[in-house]
Amino acid sequence: MQYQEKAGLIKTKKEDESMYLQDIFGLDGKVAVVTGGGRGIGQVIACGLAKAGAEVVVISRSGAEETVRMIEKDGGKSYDLRADVTDEPQVEQALASILERSGTIDILFNNAGICMHQSTMEATVEEFRQVVDTNLTGEFIMARAVGRIMIERGIKGSIINMASMSGTIVNIPQWQCSYNASKAGVIHLTKSLAVEWAQYGIRVNSLSPGYIATPMSVDLSPQELIDAWIPLMPLGRMGKPEELIPPVLYLASDASGYTTGSDLIVDGAYSCQ
Repeated sequence: MQYQEKAGLIKTKKEDESMYLQDIFGLDGKVAVVTGGGRGIGQVIACGLAKAGAEVVVISRSGAEETVRMIEKDGGKSYDLRADVTDEPQVEQALASILERSGTIDILFNNAGICMHQSTMEATVEEFRQVVDTNLTGEFIMARAVGRIMIERGIKGSIINMASMSGTIVNIPQWQCSYNASKAGVIHLTKSLAVEWAQYGIRVNSLSPGYIATPMSVDLSPQELIDAWIPLMPLGRMGKPEELIPPVLYLASDASGYTTGSDLIVDGAYSCQ
């Protein structure tokens, strides 16, 4: 055995483990769709999926040329399409284009969403509907459209819905009942689809980040809010967008073959209190 290892005739245990991890966490040959991937968390996740070997298609309302350039600069494959996830015909057209160009859809990172910080008495019904329509109905439209493709083509794919710790806890000191309600809905939508589509081998899970330090969240949040959040975090800091890549790779890859209907909370233990 030793002479064979020295001669390079068999793989060492370390090489075996490396190839095993590459096999179960790698996404070579997969096509991943990322909504809302033009900036922030979506952009970081799109780049992470590409580095794991997937061809990444970014769907956004305003385009994601920068994300595509970032992926291609690192040697990955990517292109972007414009569509509003709340508009079913636009979604259907975008997915048809992906099938024509890429031939399949194996992974959906269902990420597009918005948030409004406002008290319940100040918010209008129209604003509440806008948040719920984007965060919950939009994710339903995307998940159902991609799920239909997977079922019809026999694809044992992975759908990852973007939820939030706000679907489990109530954020303070800002008020955002529309966002919290929409994300709680995403979590239960995820569980419902996971049970319904298990028979087809389609896994559906949700990711629930805590406070993540993206340029958008930090720049658009008043400093007094950030100062109020930090003491509530057991780790004493906001999360980095890159810290969401490993959980997403787990949910997207064969490593999570027995994981479906789960809500993966990544919040530095904020929701434990």
